[in-house]
Amino acid sequence: MSTRFCLRAAAIALAAPAWFSSPGFAQGENADLLIRGGTIYDGSEGNKEYVGDVAIAGDKIIYVGPHSTAKARRVIEAKGMIVAPGFIDDHTHPSTASGDRNFVTEPDPKARQLQAWLAQGASTIVVGVDGAGTPEVRNLFDQVKRQGFGPNIVAFVGYRPIRERVIGQVDRAPNATELATEKSLVAKGMCEGATGFSTGLFYFPQSFAKTDEIIELAKEASKRGGLYDTHQRDESTYSVGLINSVKEALRIGEEADMPVHIGHIKALGSEVWGKSEDVVKLIEQARARGRKVTLDQYPFPALQTGLEAALVPRWAMDGGYPALIKRFNDTAILPKIQAEMRENLRRQNGPHTIFFSQRGKPWSGKYLDEVAKEWKVDPIDAASRSLRQTDKQSIIGFDMAEGDIARFMKLPYTMTGSDGVDGHPRQYATFPTKYQEYVRKKHVISMGQFIRSSTGLSADYLMLDKRGYLKPGYFADVVVFDPNKYVARANYFDWDKLSEGVVMLSINGKLAVDNGKMTVALSGRPLPHTPPPGTCR
Repeated sequence: MSTRFCLRAAAIALAAPAWFSSPGFAQGENADLLIRGGTIYDGSEGNKEYVGDVAIAGDKIIYVGPHSTAKARRVIEAKGMIVAPGFIDDHTHPSTASGDRNFVTEPDPKARQLQAWLAQGASTIVVGVDGAGTPEVRNLFDQVKRQGFGPNIVAFVGYRPIRERVIGQVDRAPNATELATEKSLVAKGMCEGATGFSTGLFYFPQSFAKTDEIIELAKEASKRGGLYDTHQRDESTYSVGLINSVKEALRIGEEADMPVHIGHIKALGSEVWGKSEDVVKLIEQARARGRKVTLDQYPFPALQTGLEAALVPRWAMDGGYPALIKRFNDTAILPKIQAEMRENLRRQNGPHTIFFSQRGKPWSGKYLDEVAKEWKVDPIDAASRSLRQTDKQSIIGFDMAEGDIARFMKLPYTMTGSDGVDGHPRQYATFPTKYQEYVRKKHVISMGQFIRSSTGLSADYLMLDKRGYLKPGYFADVVVFDPNKYVARANYFDWDKLSEGVVMLSINGKLAVDNGKMTVALSGRPLPHTPPPGTCR
């Protein structure tokens, strides 16, 4: 432990707020766990850290304050450690070992732990984002309760499975009957516990939707107290452009009368570097009008997506992957597709910025320009050849600017969201990377901002009951980490290495990480949203 940290801890030891008391808890009462002498950040906005104790009984916190006299079954000495609410990851795409997105049915309990998140100190994850969430939310939550799961789960109902079920993968608008069916599926998801409605308008077939259709569906979530979460239509200059895309997201929230949350906010590609300033102005204007607008962000300058999403024009995907291959085989159409792919590659800043992160392929672990050189073809021909073999092409694209990342991160309404998915270190390393790179190294945000953006701010946005803060009566989601050893081990080449430095992680009062090691606990719970009375039949 550094001398500097010890001196700071000593200096703040007496700074505990006066309101830190525990109604209903008498000093000396029995506790199951006492975390003693750590530096406490409670998740509040502008909270002052102090040295103190946290006592837990059952699944609840029963004391937070300067000194507890509780008789505890177990005491964890946390001197020099950071004690905070368990982190909340606002944007995730967990999968099973086989890559199956139905992760909760994984028969291996170890797989259902989601150790990638636990090792970072995350006690709650949000699923169903980017329009991916099933309308069968009750089934999802029932499986979590029945089989056991590592972290708590918040779910969104997503546009993609609804559109594919009702319309398919074709480029057309729904008719009146189809729109009514889509709306009923959004309502179903909300009434079964979804926290909101999500879209991924950048991705096919969601990209085929017009704004008015999305507004109508969002209204179904709005009337049931839900949120609108979006992977916006354009983070670059692919279609409507970054600025118009943000305006569309804000319009949807305004006309549906609901909060708007833009996932993994970014300015993608050199053509829009610096445009974060204009994005922030738009958002600030909306917030000044009384609109609730929030963001989440991962702390990496590189994205992860599919090769077809990055390069193939959306019109060429009309009808799905089989239709794309037919167009590739049509000598009259292929030149037009490849011309637009070449333009999209330029937007991505060239073939030297696209890295194939998916394993098990001849081109795995290589950049697109390397593959093209090996095959002695043009980079677009190399991309087309790989797409002919499989539509499952996970890539990492290095196309964000540090100035934009920092500008977004400093905002008091930007949360931490990993966008975690196989093929990128953000799944395993988002929280410690944000801490190491932007708190300790670059000093973009403070420790308090890091904790706030990863805990209480997220809990408020998600409307979570008694979570996201260290307060008496709140659920015992608590992380203890070593500020000098909390580090990411994953990188772009080895993206699935667990992070280090979390000493303890309690989820609903059960230790998921104990003395730096994973336990067998599966104490995560579904966290359903409750719609207002009378809005669900």
